[in-house]
Amino acid sequence: MSDEPTLCVRDVQRRFDRAADSFDTADFVHAVTREGLIERLAPLVVDTNTILDLGCATGAANPLLRKRFGRTHIVSLDHSHAMLRRNAGKARWFAGRSCVQADARRMPFGDHSFDVVFANQLLPWVNDLDLAFGEISRVLRKGGVFAFATLGPDSLHELADAWASVDTHAHVNRFPDMHDVGDGLVRAGLCDPVLDIDRLTVRYDDAHKLFADLTDMGARNSLHARNPTLVGKARFERVITALGEGADGGQIGFDLELVYGHCWGGGPKDARDYRIDASAIPRRRR
Repeated sequence: MSDEPTLCVRDVQRRFDRAADSFDTADFVHAVTREGLIERLAPLVVDTNTILDLGCATGAANPLLRKRFGRTHIVSLDHSHAMLRRNAGKARWFAGRSCVQADARRMPFGDHSFDVVFANQLLPWVNDLDLAFGEISRVLRKGGVFAFATLGPDSLHELADAWASVDTHAHVNRFPDMHDVGDGLVRAGLCDPVLDIDRLTVRYDDAHKLFADLTDMGARNSLHARNPTLVGKARFERVITALGEGADGGQIGFDLELVYGHCWGGGPKDARDYRIDASAIPRRRR
């Protein structure tokens, strides 16, 4: 999972900054997986004092995490300053909370600082999952829980196919297979990953509303390989035609593969470096 980066991190950050004020009106997919994550956390027994809400956006998960885990300190981390500003404005009514702007691949926390790391739809916006999983393993205490929701490779294939019929540029992000995600978690030292898949079909009356929602949630094209020029009205209309607007009762439908997972902190790795002085090795006598 450490291939060449597919996302321009600066563009991702800029798009989420611009979307901060509109995000809550368009984050219905995040809302679905947020509820699904909390539901999957319900049977787990975790002694919790500190929670990291990783990729927190505007902080919609905070009340649910507080309800599930009770009085605990929640640290909200995001790469977007504008998202954190919205987040902080929502949460002035309760204490025990901090906001931190940082990259999930380089977090400014000490080792084993958190009992729970919660990441709802962060992973699609991370270039190198191995780096992110390594950091999560580092900041999660032994026996703590990392719970996440992401998108699988079958997501948005209708949109990708529509763009592919128009040009050869990249328009839709690639999402890792859940088996690759599970392998990455284990490589990072996280234990006993459990993953499951759900599916969600989303329908729109017209393509303009679809693209407006993608803009409002910061999910427009931030790929390195995207076309550096403007799409143009004619090409955009061809994409709308390829999406089949009006073919299914006047609606456009696309599918999302929702991947949920949790695993446990493995504690510190044995980083000792064993060295042997070759001159100290006795010669074998014949």
